[in-house]
Amino acid sequence: MAFASKDLSVLAYANNFTLWHYTTPDTSVVTAGYFNSAASMLRVNDLLICNLNTGGTSSTVFYIVTGNTGSAVTVAIFTA
Repeated sequence: MAFASKDLSVLAYANNFTLWHYTTPDTSVVTAGYFNSAASMLRVNDLLICNLNTGGTSSTVFYIVTGNTGSAVTVAIFTA
């Protein structure tokens, strides 16, 4: 499937940082270009809490925005 903007929502915003929530039936969101249509909203170091595979065995994964050129967004699994 593809990114659906209706499933992306802000949980908290402060000091130029946003915590997002995203839910999807997809099993991964790290594929190239997945969040590109949200490039105007997502900033480097924003965190996304993603509920994945909502139609199957769902999981919750934290991601960090690692790059944003203004049109291309990259994310990676967040590790502390």
